[in-house]
Amino acid sequence: QVQLVESGGGLVQAGGSLRLSCAASGGTFSNTPMGWFRQAPGKAREFVAAIGRGGALTLYTNSVEGRFTISRDNAKNTVYLQMNSLKPEDTAGYYCAARVPYSNPTERLDHYDYWGQGTQVTVSS
Repeated sequence: QVQLVESGGGLVQAGGSLRLSCAASGGTFSNTPMGWFRQAPGKAREFVAAIGRGGALTLYTNSVEGRFTISRDNAKNTVYLQMNSLKPEDTAGYYCAARVPYSNPTERLDHYDYWGQGTQVTVSS
């Protein structure tokens, strides 16, 4: 059973930066596509970014393209989300998710099998 634990959230002013981390255990991390999603109060959970097994393939939602960077360190079983130029509309709970091994990263929530508990990001104006 794969377990995911996010960290790195917090309160930041608009224009600031945060780096989220997601530590994975219980699976074969290096073979597992990973994704980040977020959910603001009263809104549906939405795709933010995803990364393939080797790290070369990345996907982003349009609203974070050029501001956020997803990366992974397979030696540390950890995936990261570097968030720069943060905006108040980025305020949300951020969730790490994993697909089954040897699959491809996607934007679809229902393609991910394992989820973390989330970490809160609040951006003040």
